Amino acid sequence: MQHRIVVIGAGYTGAIAAGRLAKRLHSDDVAITLVNTEPDFVERVRLHQLAVGQSLKPRPFSEMFAGTGVALKLARVTGVDADRRTVRVVAVDGAAEAEGLEEGLGYEEPAYEELEYDTLVYALGSGWNDHGVPGAAENAYEIAGRPGALRLRERLAGLGAGQPVVVVGGGLTGVEAATEIAEARPDLDVALAVRGGLGDWLSPKGRRHLRKVVDKLGITVHEDTAVAAVEADHVTTADGAVVPAAVTVWTAGFAVHPIAQATTLEVNGTGQIVVDRSMRSVSHPEVYAIGDAAMVMGPGDKPLRMSCASGVPTAWQAADAIAARLTGAKVPTTALRYFNQCISLGRKEGLIQYVTADDRAVSAALTGRLAAVYKELICKGAAWGVANPTVGTLARRRRVVAEPVREGNGSGVKAAA
Repeated sequence: MQHRIVVIGAGYTGAIAAGRLAKRLHSDDVAITLVNTEPDFVERVRLHQLAVGQSLKPRPFSEMFAGTGVALKLARVTGVDADRRTVRVVAVDGAAEAEGLEEGLGYEEPAYEELEYDTLVYALGSGWNDHGVPGAAENAYEIAGRPGALRLRERLAGLGAGQPVVVVGGGLTGVEAATEIAEARPDLDVALAVRGGLGDWLSPKGRRHLRKVVDKLGITVHEDTAVAAVEADHVTTADGAVVPAAVTVWTAGFAVHPIAQATTLEVNGTGQIVVDRSMRSVSHPEVYAIGDAAMVMGPGDKPLRMSCASGVPTAWQAADAIAARLTGAKVPTTALRYFNQCISLGRKEGLIQYVTADDRAVSAALTGRLAAVYKELICKGAAWGVANPTVGTLARRRRVVAEPVREGNGSGVKAAA
């Protein structure tokens, strides 16, 4: 019988893991199912571009995984039973999900289905985090997913000249969103509200360049400002100031998908699955968690931050570990580290901040047009890696046999002789 591998979530990490598993393992020996709500791969790192009206290249999974043995199942994951090794899903209309349409309008919710697995790769990722701020969920817009970016796109398109837009959050997502909106719509009054100083995590060179670009684009920066409430036409800060906002874009952090916290999997306080160096659950060895869904310790015993830069290496790590255990090879546990932070500042400007292994800024930084080109190449490279999951497949696939080998509570497969 084939070893059943179910991958839930097809963002960067889930799609890469599924493709890498198909590249490492022979399709006669494993059945790989990739569960996702949308039929196309979404470039999350470009959603600020989608929000301002730019077109993104369609990347259908049906084309990406054609001939690989990876089966795509369009469904929403509604639960995981880690003890029974099942995933509960409900079939969805991929087009409706992509457009963010509400459920229950004009049709009955489909019956659920249970998928059984021998190995589960949990890659449900994260969404926006309103931190419980009053009015944020009701009145703010987010770009953590395609439906949110499309809603913001429609709202921005309807704004007249001079209308105020406030971006809340001064991290990478907030900076990219504010500069993209200001460049695409110079007729709008764009503001950025940050809790600390603008770019205070950057090197002096990086901060100077960010300030230069922000000033050039006419963005008003409210530093040392915490937003305490969001209304339809303004935000209120913690010190009681009122900042006009025809649109509030909320980019103040991410929250992981809540499903893991409702399982018997060991999770941390924020709902991330606790894993070892091979991305394997410390409580359920047949489960691997990757990307934002995983609590991964990096250099200096610091948790990796939620990002594409963190997620992609964890997908590689998990896929290679699964393949190794199923074929009897040595399990690789490559140390994960950071090299740089790549920030787009509109289409013409960029900032590449070089960092230590544990993500602290060093003095070196690349700025300007060259940095913008660098960031674009990084984005294209990441998308290419997802869109071409099994390049060189036949030369690298390893055969496995169906005789199970127990490792703790999980199972592996002995290598073929």
